Amino acid sequence: MTASAGASPTVSVAFNATDVQFATDMIPHHQQAVDMADLAATHASNPDVKALAAKIRKAQDPEIATMSAWLRSWGEPVPGPMHHEAGDMGGMPGMLTDTELRQLAAATGPAFDTKLLTLMIKHHEGAIETAKTAQEQGSAVKHLAAEIATTQTAELTEMKTLLDKLP
Repeated sequence: MTASAGASPTVSVAFNATDVQFATDMIPHHQQAVDMADLAATHASNPDVKALAAKIRKAQDPEIATMSAWLRSWGEPVPGPMHHEAGDMGGMPGMLTDTELRQLAAATGPAFDTKLLTLMIKHHEGAIETAKTAQEQGSAVKHLAAEIATTQTAELTEMKTLLDKLP
């Protein structure tokens, strides 16, 4: 079987179990980050935090679509929206607990800014770890996994810098 590598639909390579696991885990992981980022529009007070959240959403929404298309083309189930709870992830690094998500949703203003950055740092660290494994052991997902690791490493640096600047 073949699938698109990275975002390029013209490159076909065989996929393996790591590719399926990566997409199956990363879709709900990304969806959780998008859900967190969505809260920033109404909960954040710092314009830089709002801008970073919008950037995260803009990067991860298309990646969710790409990985969902891969899973469908491989004849594998696409995780639904309820699949993103930490208990369903089999130990996927960086997934937040329901309690952490509730605390984030309840926060506003500077408290939200600090909590979002703190939790998103944890979340991104988990995604980077997973992406590095996929780069090493995957086949069809190597390119996207590398992009995720690079993008989220840069965002991590940005988040840590923003966190240090918050009151």
